[in-house]
Formats: sequence, C-alpha cells, structure tokens
Amino acid sequence: MKRRDFCATAALASTGLGLTAPALAETKWDFATAYPAINFHSKNNQAFVDEVAKATNGALKIQPHFGASLFKMPEIKRAVQTGNAQMGEFFLVSFQNEAQIFGADGLPFLVKDYDEAFKLYQAQKPYLESILDKQGQTLLYSVAWPPQSIYSNKQINSAADLKGLKWRVYSPTTARIGELVGAQPVTIQEAELSQALATGVIEALITSSATGADNKLYENLKYFYKVQAWIPKNAVTVNKKAFNALSKAEQDAVRKAAAAAEERGWKSSREVDERSLETLQKGGMQIIEPSAQLMGDLSKVGDVVIKEWLEKAGADGQALIEAFNKSK
Repeated sequence: MKRRDFCATAALASTGLGLTAPALAETKWDFATAYPAINFHSKNNQAFVDEVAKATNGALKIQPHFGASLFKMPEIKRAVQTGNAQMGEFFLVSFQNEAQIFGADGLPFLVKDYDEAFKLYQAQKPYLESILDKQGQTLLYSVAWPPQSIYSNKQINSAADLKGLKWRVYSPTTARIGELVGAQPVTIQEAELSQALATGVIEALITSSATGADNKLYENLKYFYKVQAWIPKNAVTVNKKAFNALSKAEQDAVRKAAAAAEERGWKSSREVDERSLETLQKGGMQIIEPSAQLMGDLSKVGDVVIKEWLEKAGADGQALIEAFNKSK
C-alpha cells in the first residue's frame, strides 16, 4: 500500500472512531420513583431528565421509572445507597426513624405556608446533605408537596371524631398522631391507596390535595378538612460513586438541572394545590375549613409530637429549629 493510501485509510478509521466515541462514552442511569407519571413531581423529574440529556448531548441518559415500577417506595432510598439504582426519589418523613432530621418537615404546625416551609428546608438542608453523604448519596434537589390536610368519610368536628377510625400512616409522625387521637394506624403506600379505600382498609388519612386528586379520593371519601398541618418534601438523590464518576462538565450539567428542578418544583407545588382542590370539589368532595375545636385539638397533638421529636433529635434538631426560627 502506498503511503498516501495508508494515510487516507488511517484518517478514515480515525474519523470513524471519532464518530463512535460518544456512544462508547455514554452513561446510563436508572431513576427510581414511586409516583405515577401524571404526578407533578414526576413531570418535574422528567423535565430534569430531559434537561440533563440536552446539556450533555446525550452522553448521560437517565431513565425514569415511575409508579414504583423499579422499586417500591420504602426500597428506593436503599436502592440508591447500594447502587442498585443510580438515582431515586423518596419521601423524607418516611425515613424519620432512620434519622430524625428526615422528619423535620413533617412536624405539625411548625410552618404555616410555603415561604416558611422553604425557610425550614434551608435550615434542614445542611443536615440532610451530611447524613446522605455518609450514606453514599448526594442530594440533588428537594420539592415540597402541597399542605397536608384530613380526608374522611365522616364529619370531623374535633379530634374525638377521629377515634376508632382506620387511619392511613406513611411516617412515624402520622402514626403518632393516630395513636394520640385514638385512631387505628394502618401503613399504606400511595400506590395502594385507592384499593385500601375501596376495600375499607382505611377510613381517614392526612395527605396533600395533589395525592387526593391523583388517586381520585373523592370516589371513596366525602370530606376534606383544610387543616394544612405540615408541608413535607420529596428528596431526589444520586449514588455518590455514580455522580463522582461523571466528568466535571457532566456534574455541572446535573447540578444546574437540579437547581432548576427545585425552583420549578416549588412553584408547581403551589399551582398544583389550587388545581387539585378544584378537582376534589368537582369530584363531589366537600372542602371544609376546620372548626376552632378541631384546630385546637390538633395543635395540642402537634405540641406533643414536636416535643418528642426534639428529645429524639438532640442537639442537631434543636439547632435546626433555632436556625429556622431566626429565619422567620
């Protein structure tokens, strides 16, 4: 072969390798979530995934798995920690027994609106990042649910009216509230919520307007009491080894998309709350402002829960609450 022909062949081979290099360098992640694709958290997560794909020119492809199709909600956090899923979304307050700091945003009547909820998040965030880092995870973003209120198939005018009802539980706090008001706590994940209501496994619960609308709770329950007890959050995390394996440019792209997702998610939560309340009402559910008696009873329950949480959370919990109170 002449030298000129050899060089031409080598150049073509080099060009070919150049074209296939991005495919060889492509990174794929699985993103485990527990909520249906129609949920606003899921839509926000999909937007995050799309932004990352665009920013990295497809070098990092993240596949979301909605509706607990990859792992069930209680399994997701552990799956990310062990690397069985590179990314995951989980409900922070559900893991309060693992670390009390996870339950800070589920403390009854600690915050009164979204602005205060975001300030609480800023006080909580350094502790979340530290705990998750020790567990081999990196916090990417956290988005609030709409305020938690009471759904029931009977009228609730005081805490005494909750006594004996089969009460859905999703966290230590909801379980403790059930105990304090004399209800019968039953642990039910969101994916099982509609069936549990239809079969009478639960009769009352405290959750967001969005969860109620997504799961058509108006088909089985009549009343929504707007107590707005707390504003909990989901956390989206990534396995630390998987994140550290990315190039600096890819890490920056993920961080930038995460910041956008957090801002977009909090804004969406406010909007979704309004739309969801309308959906519940159109479905036949009565949206009721709680009585002074009910709010007074629940506030007393809240005081007990917060006191107990502070005792368990220790110095970090006290410092978190102090930082939050200073920010108000």
